[in-house]
Amino acid sequence: MENRSAAGHAAALVTILIWGTTFISTKVLLNSFLPVEILLIRFVMGFLALLIVYPHRLKSAGIRQEGYFALAGLCGVCLYYLLENIALTYTLASNVGVIISAAPFFTAILSHIFMKGEDKLKKGFFVGFVAAMIGICLISFQGTLLEFNPLGDFLALLAAFLWACYSVLTRKIAGFGYHTIQTTRRVFGYGIIFMFPALLLFDFHPDFSRFNDPVNLLNMLFLGLGASALCFVTWNFAVRKLGAVKTSIYIYLVPVITVGTSVLVLKETITWITVAGMALTLAGLLLGERGTKA
Repeated sequence: MENRSAAGHAAALVTILIWGTTFISTKVLLNSFLPVEILLIRFVMGFLALLIVYPHRLKSAGIRQEGYFALAGLCGVCLYYLLENIALTYTLASNVGVIISAAPFFTAILSHIFMKGEDKLKKGFFVGFVAAMIGICLISFQGTLLEFNPLGDFLALLAAFLWACYSVLTRKIAGFGYHTIQTTRRVFGYGIIFMFPALLLFDFHPDFSRFNDPVNLLNMLFLGLGASALCFVTWNFAVRKLGAVKTSIYIYLVPVITVGTSVLVLKETITWITVAGMALTLAGLLLGERGTKA
């Protein structure tokens, strides 16, 4: 049991380490691609990679199971990323970063309502949530005043809620007993299908000549093979081993990893407020993990 738990924590940590650095690749690609183009290409690439790695067909038990796969693809692949990107056009990136970090709280509430036998919440979880959110605010706002942008902030909050839905759906799908790569690929497939209506709204025009630039190609490969194919498998594996709530708590680490990457790659400076925020966020993570009991 301890080995399974350790494997789940390791998978969640690897996932967050990679997801915490994806902002650099996305920022570079936005100079040449629309947000919806990046989204479609990375998940098509991820789908194909998973098909090559594990080409066995998933034969589901019926329409009810397919419904779970479809909802997971809609919530976690299509709508979550679209709403997050749209939110960034209406509100500050710092607002989005903080609001998205509320996903573990929504996950805990949904798990309590819909998942019988899932992690039970103790006081430590809520204390950890408050500590982590204060820490993330310190990291994101750097002592400046919070600026509310109702539409953008609401879209970010909705994105956080949808990621919580995805986590709970993934936990349910894990109970079907299929291989994690098979289920992840099926979810990707539905997510890609749901993206097509959005392509019409955002004036999508394929232009593969943009990949002649090796910078674009390498960054898209990182998002497609690393942040999508690998990370969704490791995240879903972690949810299977730890549960939706324990795994989602690792989301608190994303701003910490983002800051570390900014310092190392972009040579940005770090302040004492940022250090304090990172310390509080890490403390919130530890308290949150101890505040859940299966």
